[in-house]
Amino acid sequence: MSKSSSPSPRFDQPGHPPATVTEFQGVRSLHLGTSWVQGAMRIAKPDNIELEYIQMMMMWLLFNENPQHIVQLGLGSAALTKFCYRRLPQARVTAIELNPNVIAMCQAQFALPSNDERLDVREMNAMDFVLDPANRNTVDILQVDLYDEEARGPVLDSPEFYQGCADVLRDGGIMTTNVFGDDFSNYDKNLQTMEMVFDAVVWLPEVHDANIVVIAFKNAPSLDFSVLYERAGEIKKTLNLPAKSWVNGLKEWMRDQQ
Repeated sequence: MSKSSSPSPRFDQPGHPPATVTEFQGVRSLHLGTSWVQGAMRIAKPDNIELEYIQMMMMWLLFNENPQHIVQLGLGSAALTKFCYRRLPQARVTAIELNPNVIAMCQAQFALPSNDERLDVREMNAMDFVLDPANRNTVDILQVDLYDEEARGPVLDSPEFYQGCADVLRDGGIMTTNVFGDDFSNYDKNLQTMEMVFDAVVWLPEVHDANIVVIAFKNAPSLDFSVLYERAGEIKKTLNLPAKSWVNGLKEWMRDQQ
């Protein structure tokens, strides 16, 4: 999440914030009618993940290299959804997005593929998804990035919501989430709420514009850093993601807890 110049093309279905875009130096950014950047795509490389904190949302790869069902709450510019769909062909990918303008903009301007047997982009409320009993124990990886046009803090951050997130995960399931806001009490509130419902919660050092990425485990993993660094090397080689920096962040977190 960051600020940018004033937006142009727009999808403006009533009842929801309009989806607009700007372009600068080969990067197209998504906005919800304000200057806040809700996601970005390098036009020459539409399936890559452009923003560092969005790349960091993939750090679950250190612990699960073969997920069968990945769910994204909050489509953004579809960066995570596209990356998982294109680069992890064994996985089904579900994206939940409340704003139809965002879905339309992603299809028109951000190279979001059409739904098929592996991809399911649904217009619905993320709370409804996590509270639906039919979704319990069906998800390996949950990626949460839920912000409105003002970007003051996560739209959903109640104990009920995070309990729902834990409930949809299978045993061994992992959630990554971006905790961003204009008030530091946001961070503490979200982290404490997650710690109430997840077995282990780890946050990495802040990246640009006050985005902090949290990884929450339904079942606490054992952290063997030699194994994680080896896995990070494979992720860099096969997916070109800066996974070594994620392991460094985990190590720093461990040091700070002692």
